[in-house]
Amino acid sequence: MVHASGAGGQVRIYAAYTKNLVEKARIAHDTTPVVTAALGRLLTAGAMMGSMMKGENDVMTLRIKGDGPVQSLTVTARSNGNVKGYPGQPHVDIPPLRPGKLNVGGAVGKGTLTVIRDLGLKEPYSGSVDLVSGEIAEDLSYYYAVSEQTGSAVALGVLVDTDLSVRQAGGYILQMMPFAEEEVIERLERNIAQMPPVTTLLENGETPESMIRMVMDGFDTEIYERLPADFVCDCSRERVERSIISIGKKDLQEMIDDGEEIEVNCQFCGKHYRMTPDELKGLLARL
Repeated sequence: MVHASGAGGQVRIYAAYTKNLVEKARIAHDTTPVVTAALGRLLTAGAMMGSMMKGENDVMTLRIKGDGPVQSLTVTARSNGNVKGYPGQPHVDIPPLRPGKLNVGGAVGKGTLTVIRDLGLKEPYSGSVDLVSGEIAEDLSYYYAVSEQTGSAVALGVLVDTDLSVRQAGGYILQMMPFAEEEVIERLERNIAQMPPVTTLLENGETPESMIRMVMDGFDTEIYERLPADFVCDCSRERVERSIISIGKKDLQEMIDDGEEIEVNCQFCGKHYRMTPDELKGLLARL
């Protein structure tokens, strides 16, 4: 992932190559191609948007709820480039828009996009907008314009190979500063309009750096930060135990009385945690 500025500081631009990240998510959730593309786009955006935050413990959540068969997409991102996420329904299969073009908008449907920033303050910041197309990138551009009054261009792409693995994934986010000049905005709009889709660029060997140069053609550009982007889940047995303890003594005692082993599954990575009645008794004792 690369951060850059240009046009005399009038523009900020972020670009990322996320093939391995999205492939990890596909394997964790066993997603069908259209869900791989939808979740992969939101994960890619989340990695870039999360890295815009400054605090080490800052957390951003992107949540899409739609009336399409995928139902929902949830992504959590941190400032270090780590993201995790899951779909409401991982096994969705709908006809493509055309050969080679998955119908992400049809899978997501109509609904809302919500962005929540937890910066360690009393209340997290939350903004929500209606989905424009369900194609993710357009919806995020609309979110920035409406909820944050920031002129932005978002481009995201995920290419699924014939063996259902992720062949390419990445994207970029361009943001205009409030003092950006009209002629700068117009030139950048022309540059972006002439660019091929993200997956085509990646198939042609372009990198985050070269995508930034293409977007910023005609302007000075300075790359000021590079950082990794990865699919990382921070679930653990300790966190599962705290979650079980939080349900209270009465419900925990009922689980023990059932005499059966329980299983807790992490939504974000699919990992399974099993606990025996004796282990549950230990948790009750801690209460």
